Amino acid sequence: MDNSIAQIREQFPALKQKIRERNLVYLDSAATSLKPQVVIDRISKFYSLETANVHRGAHFLADAATGEFEKARETVRQFINADSIEEVIFTRGTTDGINLVAASYGSFLNEGDEIVITELEHHSNTVAWQLLAERKKCVLKYIEVLPSGEIDLNSVNQQITAKTKIVAFSGCSNILGTLTPIETIVKKAKQVGAVTLLDAAQYVTQKKVDVKALGVDFLVFSSHKLFGPFGFGVLYGRKDLLNAMPVYQSGGSMISTVDYQHTTFNHLPFKFEAGTPHIEGAIGTATAIDFFNQYKIENIFEHEQKLMNLALTELKQIEDIKIFGTAQNKAAIISFVMKGVHHSDIGQILDQQGIAVRVGHHCTQPLLKKFDLTGTVRASISIYNNEDDIHQFVEAVKKAKRMLL
Repeated sequence: MDNSIAQIREQFPALKQKIRERNLVYLDSAATSLKPQVVIDRISKFYSLETANVHRGAHFLADAATGEFEKARETVRQFINADSIEEVIFTRGTTDGINLVAASYGSFLNEGDEIVITELEHHSNTVAWQLLAERKKCVLKYIEVLPSGEIDLNSVNQQITAKTKIVAFSGCSNILGTLTPIETIVKKAKQVGAVTLLDAAQYVTQKKVDVKALGVDFLVFSSHKLFGPFGFGVLYGRKDLLNAMPVYQSGGSMISTVDYQHTTFNHLPFKFEAGTPHIEGAIGTATAIDFFNQYKIENIFEHEQKLMNLALTELKQIEDIKIFGTAQNKAAIISFVMKGVHHSDIGQILDQQGIAVRVGHHCTQPLLKKFDLTGTVRASISIYNNEDDIHQFVEAVKKAKRMLL
């Protein structure tokens, strides 16, 4: 992998620019990944030469766009190893997919039923279930997180009970990098007859996603964290569940017949895809998947782990730095604070040196409150980062300390 990093970096035009007269060091991939030139070019080609709406056109461009749009669905199906394209629903992103399941499958829940999530969830996978619990008078329960950031396995067994109907959880924490015990949680959920939803927004670039091997009932992810465009995502759902679920939104494309008093709805996957779709999003996502599939995901993970361990070794030598998230099994996401310094001040100083990190609560306010924090500095590593990036980042943190303490 090391020998190809320079070649990989060449494919990302953002890395060729200067930020405040310095080379860009991009360590904010947990928020969104940079985009390779092939994805940029493919989307540009669609707008330049292929613009047309899909599924109902009677001309060459519409037919071609439809073909590319549905070809993208097959690319996604293969990527996640779903049984059928009918199980691949195109959405606006992870958040939209979670809300779809909460609104549609959630309609089957009754008063007193239990919904279980974990303490490390992104707000997207917290608020949707809070609202459902309030609306249906259900009980929302949390699997606890240990001080290391790891899932408390005892809590898994305690919180998931015979009353549990939905278990929704992240495969990878966006703030701590924790890779959660998916198989253990899914197994427990199945024992009590609960359905599972896996938030794979961060997980999708870390480990092979195989919905059949994972055994999940629903899975969601966003394209923009997978080197693809913004505003596009995927919901995988078991066909029998999707067929049973009521429609989520109404409009064109998701109908079969409409008269003045009654409507019948389209078959899967179109039943859940109302209105003109994000066509270039689908095509750009397929291109991003093809780009990602050039490389063995195990090699990417190993590369990112190597850089994370380098960064952690150097950061731990800086007095007054405290790192959160020390799970044994974690993605290359580093979240830290500096004693006596506000995280935003560190972020500003790093930005002045051309280094992009994330600061704030990272949409995980309940977890931060558990650790008595208001925010952290988060550095997240991806395929295009190298050792120079890490050294520059650490030196910038040292400079921030000298300036602020």
